[in-house]
Amino acid sequence: MLMVNATVDQAAGLRRMINPEPVRVVTVTGGKGGVGKTNISVNLAVALAEEGKRVMLLDADLGLANIDVVLGLHPQYDLSHVLQGERSLQEVVIDGPSGIRVVPAASGVQQMAELSEAEHAGLIRAFSDLGKDLDVLIVDTAAGISDSVVSFSRAAQEVVVVVCDEPASITDAYALIKLLNREYGVDRFRILCNMVRSEQEGRDLYNKIYRVTDRYLDLMLSYMGSIPYDEQLRKAVRAQKPVMQAFPRSRSAQTFKKLAKKADNWPVPEGLGGHLQFFVEQLIQFSSQSGEMAR
Repeated sequence: MLMVNATVDQAAGLRRMINPEPVRVVTVTGGKGGVGKTNISVNLAVALAEEGKRVMLLDADLGLANIDVVLGLHPQYDLSHVLQGERSLQEVVIDGPSGIRVVPAASGVQQMAELSEAEHAGLIRAFSDLGKDLDVLIVDTAAGISDSVVSFSRAAQEVVVVVCDEPASITDAYALIKLLNREYGVDRFRILCNMVRSEQEGRDLYNKIYRVTDRYLDLMLSYMGSIPYDEQLRKAVRAQKPVMQAFPRSRSAQTFKKLAKKADNWPVPEGLGGHLQFFVEQLIQFSSQSGEMAR
């Protein structure tokens, strides 16, 4: 009994050493590609950084990375070098705009999309060292409903689902929410409507999803907000810059500022649930479960 207690105390002590302060972990997902998920992840990260938060942006689109492309960054190393044991995760992280730190994925490397259980676990464990001096970790997932999307969404404290007002986007978003809720017990989602023509259009879009989830699923759905259709946002994308920096007075940039203030007021779980190490442990567990189910 004493041995068990000593082990538990040691584990708790290690967690405190790794990251003594809570970290808010936000997964940004969408179910469908082309809804603006990566661009939202980038600008939300920059907006939070400009609010004084220490932010890390993780490109979790393993195998089809594009955060570095969106930002015009040219990383010398990526996660494939960590997998191969050539570089540490600290050496892979690069500085982004407004002081955000970016963890680039390995674009086009098939190996990254087909991690073994051991590689997946080893890679995720490496993130525990990066939890120091961090307030927010934003995870930009892949499109669709892959094992990695499920694992990151289950392990995060907040799941933001990006949706556009088109049938395929609405259908795919609902399919993702339904899977995460019914199969994996995720019961809180925040809906972020993108490329809307008016605030009312965003509300109407949210209500479409709310009506279906309220009828068929047991979960808590909330309206995070709407990002307006903005030509200056498109120009910023072409210039490979966050709209927060390229056009700070634009409608979309002002919206991201409001969204960052709102996100900053979300409660951070106390105890183990608020520690990055807990997120890492959960992610390893869920990824392992996915690997066992696939075999």
